Amino acid sequence: MPNWIAVCMLSDIPVLGSRRVARDRGPQVALFRTADDRVHALLDRCPHKAGPLSQGIVFGDAVACPLHNWTIALDTGCAREPDDGRTPVFQVKLEEGQVMLDRDELDTVGIDLPPVAAGPCTRATC
Repeated sequence: MPNWIAVCMLSDIPVLGSRRVARDRGPQVALFRTADDRVHALLDRCPHKAGPLSQGIVFGDAVACPLHNWTIALDTGCAREPDDGRTPVFQVKLEEGQVMLDRDELDTVGIDLPPVAAGPCTRATC
């Protein structure tokens, strides 16, 4: 049985856009909003070269990875042909405008993978 926690409001995710959810370990989780207000959650990591899917372009029920344009289905996390691979998917529930994720999945799914390095570097050794 899912252990639902609120992570943001639906209005916090741009239409045909994304928002990231930070975790203590592993890559962040990317939330994607479709044109008809459905929300999907994937590990923010393309199965090809670990590109940050949250920075990709959302179209229909898919997101295009910003690194090599792989198309990833939002409902299954599977790459569309001719590409092959899959990124983990997280359960999502919408309740009164709140986006909710399963805490147990957040604590366990994909935590063994290194976080994706995306955006400006903030370490002093860069």
